[in-house]
Amino acid sequence: MTQPPKSSLCLEEQVCFSVYSAANAMVRAYRPLLQQLDLTYPQYLVMLVLWQHQGISVKTLGEKLHLDSGTLTPLLKRLAAKELVIRGRSETDERVRVLHLTDAGIALKEKAQAVPKAMLCQAGGDLEALQQLKALCEQTLVHLQAKEP
Repeated sequence: MTQPPKSSLCLEEQVCFSVYSAANAMVRAYRPLLQQLDLTYPQYLVMLVLWQHQGISVKTLGEKLHLDSGTLTPLLKRLAAKELVIRGRSETDERVRVLHLTDAGIALKEKAQAVPKAMLCQAGGDLEALQQLKALCEQTLVHLQAKEP
């Protein structure tokens, strides 16, 4: 007996729901690991960028994380209150805010080294499958951003 075709409005057929559910599960899996670092997931993302790009502008950070300044500013204030980040001004353009890690922010990188491996284990340990998933997500992001007005 043949099954009737599923409706395109069926929840189980929605790619967006699968991506949304997987993203939520991923953030929940990060939570206990990041609690050991006293970071939230968005704060962790900021720190990942800052560990690579010391002295980055707030604008560039926002572009890398796909976050607007209204979302980023409170995050940066909390990281500054934890004494992980210093928010300063550019030496060449006083209007530009730049971010520098404190010694504590730099030291936190060493503690964070275990997080990616722990997450790989929690996500099933198949590095190749996760790399393929990452590539598909990035490709989808590029396509969707190209359609934005």
